[in-house]
Amino acid sequence: MPLTIHLTHPCPPQRPALVTRMLLLPALAAVGLGALLALAAPAEAQARTRHRAEHNADGSATARTGVARIGPNGALLRGRTATTDGQGNASLTSRGAAVGAQGGVAVRQGSTTRHADGSASHSASLSAQNAQGSLQSSGGATRNADGTVTQSRTSTATSAATGNSVQTHSSYNQDSGLSRSATCYDASGTAMACPTRP
Repeated sequence: MPLTIHLTHPCPPQRPALVTRMLLLPALAAVGLGALLALAAPAEAQARTRHRAEHNADGSATARTGVARIGPNGALLRGRTATTDGQGNASLTSRGAAVGAQGGVAVRQGSTTRHADGSASHSASLSAQNAQGSLQSSGGATRNADGTVTQSRTSTATSAATGNSVQTHSSYNQDSGLSRSATCYDASGTAMACPTRP
């Protein structure tokens, strides 16, 4: 029988422990993955940052920042774009990619929007892989103008050694608090009992 765990806590949203652990994969961040894979890390670390800002007569503005780092421990490339319309609305998008010295690769992207009425939304996704396995994670959160907050995230971690995986889902709203569930699968995709911690 598959083991599905449901927990409910009247507390603020938190990142599932599984996701926190898997984020320790050798690479973490976000954009030109193909370019990073083509880079050969030099003997000494190198870094480059570029920033450009545009201000318009109507009060709107756009700022772009790009960062590239390469060195003996791997390479990182990330970019961020922030825009405002001069009327209290703003958005921020970010992307990045990283390659670790041991071959780990991670790609991340996110987007946040804030409106003049106080409402806001955020979404982000992460994909990471190394010799131990892989992680796929995506989710988002919204805040309404009245302050109501909802949040959800789904993550799947897969072991390279066994092909087994675990999928976790967390959600939050102010009425019911935080809810989490986890289901494990074998290499063929059949639900199975999750292993117990030692």
